[in-house]
Amino acid sequence: MPLIQIHMLEGRTPEQKEELIEKMSHLVAETLQSPIQSVRVLIHEIPLEHWGIAGESVKTIRGRTN
Repeated sequence: MPLIQIHMLEGRTPEQKEELIEKMSHLVAETLQSPIQSVRVLIHEIPLEHWGIAGESVKTIRGRTN
């Protein structure tokens, strides 16, 4: 059973995540020649304040640019 984990920053719409799951499932099934029913896709969303660049959270950085 292929298990695909995707880590990304929060902020995508539910529709975008659904499309990502669908496309990744088809790609993995085709590439590994596995039944699509066996493919599992997990999306882990990282809150902006849990990720940083140069000592500052992305939430802080984005707050200055918006």
